[in-house]
Amino acid sequence: MAKDGPGGEKTEKPTPQRLKKARKDGQIPRTQELGTWLGVAAASFLLPMLVGNAFEAVQQLFVHVAAVARNPEITAVTALLGTALIAFLTTLLPTAIALMLVGVASSAAQGGVHVTGKPMKPTLKKLNPFPGMKRMFGTQGLWETSKALIKTAALGTVVIVTSERAQELVSSAGALPLSAVAATFADSAVLMFRVVAVTGLVLAVADYVVVRHKMMKQLKMSQYEIKQEHKQAEGDPYMKAHRRGVQMSMSRNRMMSEVAEADVLLVNPTHVAVALKYDAAKGAPRVVAKGAGEVAAKLRERATEARVPLVQDIPLARALHASCDLGQEVPPQLFTAVARVLAFVMHLGARGVRGGFHRPGFEAPDTSDLPKAGRRRPAVAA
Repeated sequence: MAKDGPGGEKTEKPTPQRLKKARKDGQIPRTQELGTWLGVAAASFLLPMLVGNAFEAVQQLFVHVAAVARNPEITAVTALLGTALIAFLTTLLPTAIALMLVGVASSAAQGGVHVTGKPMKPTLKKLNPFPGMKRMFGTQGLWETSKALIKTAALGTVVIVTSERAQELVSSAGALPLSAVAATFADSAVLMFRVVAVTGLVLAVADYVVVRHKMMKQLKMSQYEIKQEHKQAEGDPYMKAHRRGVQMSMSRNRMMSEVAEADVLLVNPTHVAVALKYDAAKGAPRVVAKGAGEVAAKLRERATEARVPLVQDIPLARALHASCDLGQEVPPQLFTAVARVLAFVMHLGARGVRGGFHRPGFEAPDTSDLPKAGRRRPAVAA
């Protein structure tokens, strides 16, 4: 037994079917960093708008509060509470919806949104502490530590730069209006958000590459597993051969029953046999049974038992066998030749002759544009 299992070493890339099963089981390369830092980046653009709207809403509410204080009636207080609730929702909902959409988009960008409860099912494997310890002290733990150090360094750098600007601002705050001081602090905070968000997004992309590489390595397959998957998808060769044999047997049985109802069986005289049935309500004559070799011999036996006329017309029999499938109408090039045979058979029936083997000696039809014996008619595009 190989070290990676009975299928041998897992060196092959996962097949599409394996990847589809992994997605169904919740095994999707995904990092939480991307959604987090996209949210921070979006917040750096949304928060100034949120704060501005909040200030405007608060100013309007203070105006209403002053009016209610002068006339404190129940209806006025109720209207004030309603106005406050509407202001709160209209201020926060756009930001909350935008952040939610960012989270969904980040999840969809990492392989789509898949709802599955399989990862939440309790298994004994999840109770094993050794995989967790391996993640803590292995390459995964080293990578997580590196990410934390990079994020801490980036945040520390931004805080130092921002604090230096804040110190300069405080030292000169007496000469500046309060609105300018507030605007400068707000700009510094937004700058800090955006720098940290950009750093985090770079780390998120790197983390996604690492997670994807690790998962694709876990999903690798051996050549034996690929062969087994292909066999399950296509079916066992022995079962396919058995089904094919059953289908051929059923097709032959149907042909034998159709021969008994045919108008004529064209023979070659021993190698090929083609049974024709003509129904004026259904159009041109149709091939209801055909075969070569052993099948042709059984068709002749069945036609003889059912007293269906056997007509020897070597060129016509070979042309119909090569150019027509079961249930197909005869080609227009052979209408005249087939009409002669059917007229001959009707003449025999009018004389009271049923069945038998006949050699009328008709003129050979023109088959230059038809497939030769042993070849199939080329498919015609619909």
